[in-house]
Amino acid sequence: MIRVLLADDQGLVRTGFRMILGAEDDLEVVGEAADGLEAVELVTRLEPDVVLMDIRMPGLDGIEATRRAVAARPQVRVVVLTTFDLDEYVYAALQAGASAFLLKDAKETQLLAAIRVVADGGSLFAPAVTERLIARFAQPGSRGSVELPPLTAREREVLGLVARGLSNAEIAERLVISEHTTKSHVASLLQKLGLRSRVQAVVVAYESGLVRPGGSE
Repeated sequence: MIRVLLADDQGLVRTGFRMILGAEDDLEVVGEAADGLEAVELVTRLEPDVVLMDIRMPGLDGIEATRRAVAARPQVRVVVLTTFDLDEYVYAALQAGASAFLLKDAKETQLLAAIRVVADGGSLFAPAVTERLIARFAQPGSRGSVELPPLTAREREVLGLVARGLSNAEIAERLVISEHTTKSHVASLLQKLGLRSRVQAVVVAYESGLVRPGGSE
């Protein structure tokens, strides 16, 4: 059973989510929060597996609430929901430790898939989000001062391909290895880099200079 916490300042929205999730045998709504501070408190007290987190809430917004929730309970996975499809929110959500980013008008199937994917340790960002992040860092002066920890040649190769938006299947084909081996490499990389999603790896790869805009590693 996947335990889910709902965090949104609009009661009708929470009710709608509760109805959708309540119809699923493997999902259980364990609590509701009307603001960011309450969300963080409930994450600590109720220990949910997944939080559906609104961005714009009174007192403490969803971005900071995500950051505090992840710090308090690293195991929790956060799906950020918003009506605003803005780059600044996507980037901030990633930095805060979100595992998925969806618009509130996403289809029910997309929402349910996101919950199950992140609960299983994965992440869910639309390909367009990755493309926009790459475009953001493909600008002059976008390289930051992030330093990568020591990586093997294969790890650097895999990270470079992840940063260019390739899927596990595409990476496996490029490197002539199995998809299972690719998945293991990616999981190991995320752990070594202290990241929660492959989209965060895109940001780190560009900020560190491993991948250069318009060029190769």
